[in-house]
Amino acid sequence: MEVILATTNEDIGELAQIMQQLRPKYTLEKLVELMNQQRKSGYQLVYVCDGEAILCVAGFVTGHKLGWGSYLYIDDLVTDESQRSTGAGKYLIEWFKDYAHINQIEQIHLDSGVHRYGAHKFYLKEDFVIASHHFVCQC
Repeated sequence: MEVILATTNEDIGELAQIMQQLRPKYTLEKLVELMNQQRKSGYQLVYVCDGEAILCVAGFVTGHKLGWGSYLYIDDLVTDESQRSTGAGKYLIEWFKDYAHINQIEQIHLDSGVHRYGAHKFYLKEDFVIASHHFVCQC
């Protein structure tokens, strides 16, 4: 397995097919458009591959907040449904931890839908803690 930072439009198009499993409300074309739009604001995409197969995809941003200090925020993380429980997600989380250490980032954050129990179990196993509640107001 190898983690690769996506840099080309071709990469983004391929990753959108996996990302759509997490974000099914978007067409592939709209996902590509939105991912490219977010890339202009610092959003980066990484993926785990094994040979030609893309196993896992994640989007992330880095920054600094008063409450967190320097942080890496994982916006989207999805392992291809056919590749779950293969170690790809764990491999990617380890990459994020290494990336944070190398770049002197203090914390890694992410949100996970309240109904995604399998994801919660995974994150807790990977040393994440439930540190707060995230509130949303649809305005």
